[in-house]
Amino acid sequence: MYTWDFNILWTYRWLFVEGTAVTIALTIGIIVLGLLLGLIGGLAQLSKSATLRWASWLYIEIFRCTPLLVQLLWCYYALPILTGIEMSATTAAVLTLSLYGGSFYAEVIRGGIVSIEPGQSEAGLALGLTPARVMRRIILPQALKRMIPPLMNQSIIQFKNTSLVSVLAVPDLLYQGQVAAMDTYRPLEVYTVIAVIYFIVLVPLTAVVKKSEKLLQESN
Repeated sequence: MYTWDFNILWTYRWLFVEGTAVTIALTIGIIVLGLLLGLIGGLAQLSKSATLRWASWLYIEIFRCTPLLVQLLWCYYALPILTGIEMSATTAAVLTLSLYGGSFYAEVIRGGIVSIEPGQSEAGLALGLTPARVMRRIILPQALKRMIPPLMNQSIIQFKNTSLVSVLAVPDLLYQGQVAAMDTYRPLEVYTVIAVIYFIVLVPLTAVVKKSEKLLQESN
């Protein structure tokens, strides 16, 4: 029968702390960049320009329809060969995860915008507002309210996706845990602690998403 021993991990506590900090910082960065890319992609999907719509569709489908792990490895190993631009593992991870998340954010943003009644745009145009101002002042504020729950859900998924960057030796929580596991030969304890840390971070965020969804339903 296996004998659990978590005491040995106390020596490696700072590895877990540093790994968690890197994971959280990485998540914040890719969410911000992903939202920016998603906004651009979502608006491009609704553009009158066929070229913009096609380019946006291609970007979204490439990143949504290929495995994230493959994207990470391709970006880190193949992209520098093709472009001649060297990049660190962290840069490759941020770039890939931002583009990947942006493709999903784009669909959420597009869906939120088209859910607003066409009469809202027509009324704004009738008042003499330009299409850009109609979008910025009338459509987006209303659509944002509907986007918040799915955007937060996707952000939670992004947090979990960061665990894949350990394959590039980015010192996130999982990578630091692997270091501790190799040193202690206690993988069960190490990966249990990692799972608990993810659980502790994500449970409050999940509760916030559910609360926001409930408030949205009540407001409707």
